[in-house]
Amino acid sequence: MLAKTHTLALRGIDGFDVNTEIYIAPGLPSYTVVGLPDAAVKESRDRVVAAVRNSGYDFPSRRITVNLAPAEKKKSGTHFDLPIALGILAASGKLEKGAQAKINDTYFIGELALDGGLRPVAGVLPMLLAVKDKGVRAVVPAGNAEEAAVSGVNCCFADSLSEIALWLNGKVELRACSVTLRDSYKTEAKFDFRDVKGQIFAKRALEIAAAGFHNVLLVGPPGAGKSMLAKRFGGLLPPLGKDEALETTKLYSVSGLVAPGRLIGERPFREPHHTISDAALIGGGSSPRPGEVSLAHNGVLFLDEFPEFSRAAIEALREPLESWKVTVSRVRESVVYPARFLLVAAMNPCPCGYLGHPTRECTCTPLQIQKYRAKISGPILDRIDIHVQLSPMNYTDWSAVPDGETSGLIAERVAEAHLIQKKRYGSRNAGFNAFMSSAELRRFCKMPSGAETVLRTAMDRLGFSARSLDKILKVSRTIADLAGSSEILREHIIEAVQYRLLDKADGLAKI
Repeated sequence: MLAKTHTLALRGIDGFDVNTEIYIAPGLPSYTVVGLPDAAVKESRDRVVAAVRNSGYDFPSRRITVNLAPAEKKKSGTHFDLPIALGILAASGKLEKGAQAKINDTYFIGELALDGGLRPVAGVLPMLLAVKDKGVRAVVPAGNAEEAAVSGVNCCFADSLSEIALWLNGKVELRACSVTLRDSYKTEAKFDFRDVKGQIFAKRALEIAAAGFHNVLLVGPPGAGKSMLAKRFGGLLPPLGKDEALETTKLYSVSGLVAPGRLIGERPFREPHHTISDAALIGGGSSPRPGEVSLAHNGVLFLDEFPEFSRAAIEALREPLESWKVTVSRVRESVVYPARFLLVAAMNPCPCGYLGHPTRECTCTPLQIQKYRAKISGPILDRIDIHVQLSPMNYTDWSAVPDGETSGLIAERVAEAHLIQKKRYGSRNAGFNAFMSSAELRRFCKMPSGAETVLRTAMDRLGFSARSLDKILKVSRTIADLAGSSEILREHIIEAVQYRLLDKADGLAKI
């Protein structure tokens, strides 16, 4: 006999329909799964057999063929267990005739335990969003009930295979998925810019970076406050918008990191260790999964000790820093993950960290310094909008009572600059100056009188590239927005140039 059930699968962070076709034919007992299943799907045989029997049903001792259509798309994950098991029950006549009507308009998602219980799976939210507008129903494990409720799909949840079978036979009712959804939430701030003593120049640079979503490189000796500033940087950014929150939550759902029943409302802050591999940073694997750059989507990616990352990992940042996405290619498929993040990188001027220090002597050899700096290539440095040099902390700064601005005050100015940009761009470029296209750059960043001389000097005498000049104009636009100026002024250009001094051929040598 033939039976069909409906489920969903993932390609990247987007779901697509999968028809689970089960055919039971006379012959020697066998169990075959076709339709490009991965190892987890193939292993469903043992889970399904045990779950069906432990749920009080006889497992058919016949030739069973399971087809996951469309057959040309790769299927991965353990959530196919439930639709396969229900299809086997339907094909073997264990369900009543009225059950087929429910099966036809219901999507089933869930991993089976050997005793027939249902276990939660990753990626429920993006899968359900793919059928949100179809007016269908879905059944998920109890552990995914709150996440399913976020999708807006008509969902029910169950604890076991037997409970769903009884529901299909009309003997029980399943419980509806519901949750008190908060579109965004704000946790109490743990870190405040007021705690950072001194470093006025760095604070100003980070305010500009937050206002325009510009990438930042912090360079300074140990103890200057690079990590301290970076950890407080997220407090300057506003909560995510509804669409941004949904897209970010989809990424976390695919990775199994989503908070139950919530859209992620705060911008992510990811801080991978410098020993991370390039695949873990960018994303990949035999069954591709989002990397740290995608988990930082719409948020902050902090890379401390930047040159200590492997050369492959650093160079892999070129694509996401330029196109705000990551393409993971495999033999049979190519997956695209969004990766529009704000990079905050920190590094020492040399391996020991004390090159150019007023009181500490550098112990590095010229060769060590050269190798250390060579890890940060010109193309990567070119893609970072703002370069900030931090000065060593002196006793006067250290002993002073913190009296600087709080993160809240700075965040208010940043929010005002964001509103200006939203009005300027609308839904384009995510509403930030850092993402301006070439056409928008010419339209919104017209140079004021006298600015051409400044930029010509930057290119001819300091060796700035064309991309560097574009970055200067974008940063200038943000400085003007913070000042409430509709036009870019010459002083805005001059200040922006100060944040590109590492583009000079001897930029790092002067630190």
